[in-house]
Amino acid sequence: MQESMTGYGRDERTCQNLLIKTEIKTLNSKFLDFSPRYPKELSSKEAEIRTVVTDRLKRGKVMLTIEIEVADDSSLDVQVDEARFKAYYKKFSELTREVGSDSPELVKLALQAPDVIKQQELDSESLPWKDIKESLSEAILQCIAFRKNEGEALAKKLSEYIKNIRDGLKTVEDNDDSRSENIRTRIQKNLDEIRDRVQVDENRFEQELIFYTERLDISEEKVRLKQHLDYFDEVIQKEENAGKKLGFISQEIGREINTIGSKANHAEIQRTVVMMKDELEKIKEQNLNIL
Repeated sequence: MQESMTGYGRDERTCQNLLIKTEIKTLNSKFLDFSPRYPKELSSKEAEIRTVVTDRLKRGKVMLTIEIEVADDSSLDVQVDEARFKAYYKKFSELTREVGSDSPELVKLALQAPDVIKQQELDSESLPWKDIKESLSEAILQCIAFRKNEGEALAKKLSEYIKNIRDGLKTVEDNDDSRSENIRTRIQKNLDEIRDRVQVDENRFEQELIFYTERLDISEEKVRLKQHLDYFDEVIQKEENAGKKLGFISQEIGREINTIGSKANHAEIQRTVVMMKDELEKIKEQNLNIL
């Protein structure tokens, strides 16, 4: 099963009067790009957090947010620096009188001034790391489940695009049977028109005609394209996290389609090649999201 690199997971739980919120968002990226944001009290656990996340999410842009808050406000140890509050209030009052203003908001302004109100800080030693880690794991599990659902939808789209290219190959095969004969007939007709004015070595002409038609032959390209399409289907159905491999196969598919287009010299085949190229571009675009 394929996984998308786009995912989301969230967990919220209460432990020791602390509210733990963990959120993970992931987007597509060529490599693993990990951007964590958590309280400074968890700095000592940075290496462990990184290992847990990177081991399970593998690739993509991963944005992790961990928030820890006191769950019950009544237990908050709020302290007011009275001396600092009075100093701010006195200064604000003096400034108000100087400018001739009457502001009833002086108390509020003084309380909001820096370092007037101090709340109890989290203690890194007493943080429930086991519960934080469980919250992180749950958010990761939800993110992986999200990725799998997205990956399943992407795999269906990719299979549809491959089927469209396969249908295009069938159209190419149907038209190719008559293409070489039409080329030969057209060249022979042109030669007949000038035969009375030009002396032609029939043996040499036949050799050149064979050489020319061989240069336009697309038999090998058709076989290789079919093989690449079969391999793409096999990988997307049987392998996990095959985004890079599918990208390489897409390149090979594109090479064969381009060669068929350059050799075709046939209007219907050229139109079909344009359609196949369009489907291949859709594959490449969607494949960027496959893990």
